[in-house]
Amino acid sequence: MISALALGVVLLPVFKPPWMKITLPTFVDFFRRYWIHIAIVFIIYNSKDLLDQLDRILIANTGLDMTPLVYGIEGSLVLEVQQMFKAEWLTVALTHFYVAGFMFICYVSIFYFAFFDDRWIADRMTLSIAWVYILAIPFYLFFNVRVTGDYVPGMETLAYDLTPEISDWFRRIDPFTNGMPSLHIGIPFAVWLCLTRFDEDRRWNRYRSMVFVYILITAFSIIYLGIHWFSDIIGGMLIAALAVAAADKTSDGWWKIFDERTMNARIVTVLTNPKKAFSIVSRRTSTLLQRFINPQSKETGIMAVVVFLLMFSVITWDLSDQSLPAGGIEEPQGVATDGNWMATIDNRSTGPVMIVHDLSDLNNNWELLNGSIDLDSPYTITGSHLAVANQSDLILFNLNDITDDIQPVLIIPMQRPDDVLLTGAGKVQYIITLSNGNLSAFDTSGDSVPLGFSSGNIELVRANGLELAMVLENSPTNIQFSRIGSSGSIIINDINASAPEEQDEILAQWDTPVDMENATITDFVFDDEFLAATVNVSATDRLVVYNRSNDQQWLASDAKYAVSDPSLKNGILAWSIRDHLDPTKPLNKYMDGEIQFVNLTNNHTQLLTSDALHQWDPHVLENHLVYFEEDADGEVSIHIHSWTPELTVYSNIILQIGILFGVMLVFLFVVQKQSELRQNRMLDEEE
Repeated sequence: MISALALGVVLLPVFKPPWMKITLPTFVDFFRRYWIHIAIVFIIYNSKDLLDQLDRILIANTGLDMTPLVYGIEGSLVLEVQQMFKAEWLTVALTHFYVAGFMFICYVSIFYFAFFDDRWIADRMTLSIAWVYILAIPFYLFFNVRVTGDYVPGMETLAYDLTPEISDWFRRIDPFTNGMPSLHIGIPFAVWLCLTRFDEDRRWNRYRSMVFVYILITAFSIIYLGIHWFSDIIGGMLIAALAVAAADKTSDGWWKIFDERTMNARIVTVLTNPKKAFSIVSRRTSTLLQRFINPQSKETGIMAVVVFLLMFSVITWDLSDQSLPAGGIEEPQGVATDGNWMATIDNRSTGPVMIVHDLSDLNNNWELLNGSIDLDSPYTITGSHLAVANQSDLILFNLNDITDDIQPVLIIPMQRPDDVLLTGAGKVQYIITLSNGNLSAFDTSGDSVPLGFSSGNIELVRANGLELAMVLENSPTNIQFSRIGSSGSIIINDINASAPEEQDEILAQWDTPVDMENATITDFVFDDEFLAATVNVSATDRLVVYNRSNDQQWLASDAKYAVSDPSLKNGILAWSIRDHLDPTKPLNKYMDGEIQFVNLTNNHTQLLTSDALHQWDPHVLENHLVYFEEDADGEVSIHIHSWTPELTVYSNIILQIGILFGVMLVFLFVVQKQSELRQNRMLDEEE
């Protein structure tokens, strides 16, 4: 931004009208004369971050993705352009042009006209840029189109991947899903159209020609760099045309109120004569209310727009807030989930108690084992069965029979193990315990079951059906697969957490060098198709995905940032990450954990949370995702996110009322408009 503004100042003599002069006092004075114009541009710039966070959450909550539709229309046309012109020097040049050039157009297109006091153009130019952004918001929120390099097979995101630093910068500011329409086309095209339409004496011809050349280069750049589709360019031009038309319609009304010259006078009146200011505001408010009490078509149309904006806001709010806290829990200690069941040990003042929730109805929860478990008691849920181990027993419950006085279906006397698993083919058949590195197995009658394979020196164990996967003490980067009742084993050697050299160099610059020789698996999950493991490489914990059918491995997340708590089900892999955290320059907004997930069938990563709160330990279920959240006061709660978007009853009532009012207002607007047009035509005929 600073570079763009500096370039704009340097080029002032090139683009100014020939009869205008550049003086130092003008630099100071134009802020006083155009401070609202400047404020509008900076409000747009600073609101982008909020909009992008909302966009990330909405697409994660709703799955709205129009990219397949665009790809079905365009195919690989953008890929052919990239491959035809690909060159390293061109990539470097266009990447910097893409970033700095856009800033230049956005700010200079207000600065020039304000500096030379061309208020006619400055007023319309400012509103045109504002309207481009406003009209693009619904598309960004509900018509998500991914960048081409993230979707088209073989297409590269050349700009985003130019260097690790540039990649990090883009990932922080861009959700990669707001392609339609392209603001890199929309805003400069609106600038060009605005000058074409409103620059009546063509004093700004030189600047207008430069903007047109910029548009042509930008159109090529966004296709070549793997960012936008050709459809995004069309969308940008259409939005620009609508924005300029809207600016023409609204300019007189807006600047009648917000013109800096009259605003400055009003501010002085408020400060020096508040009674007079209050009287003026009261009188004008009364007049305005009277217009809406007896509305013409203009006032009716405004009321209809307000109603529909309210409905749009309610829908956006609800769809971006699909995670609800589980009730009845004071201080949760871990969580176990499966199907529609969730269990946690609650650290209450009266002692630890197991709380069980039915996720299909969050109003239903039950208390179990009050006073007979510890905070560190291992427990797990599989299907409808819950297994909990206390100091003396392993206790099994069938949650399908849960009541306020539910009784265990099985109690096995034993010293408390380190971990407990429930597994089996189709239903729970076996109870697996891990104690001091050794596995033991029991059936649901409590009888010991031989595993059929060596079961010692085990650090971590996970189960899926009859399969057990283990990390052994002497093989910290290998995973051994064995089957209950079978003597054979399959070993995946060396889960590979290596990253590109550039990523390792950045970690070394942060004084956290990578130590691949002493890498260890710290956690893992698996199903029939995939395995995902967090691997500690001293510098950080990396998330590696392994495809069990073809032995391919890849990093699911940025190799620089620590990942924890992987969870995998139905092809959805979720984890917690401190994204963008540079330990040499720690910023508070990156200190908290966020929840990310990826659909392994299309490898599209989504950011479920994007806020200043700490979230961790996600659990993927068929219909829900469960995770922990710590609020600003340090209180921890368990949040339950529904994969299927749902509107609350309260929101439904508002929307139903809104749609009824909307129908009446639209009907009244149409009737009034036709009547007014008829009256105007009759007056014209009489004249």
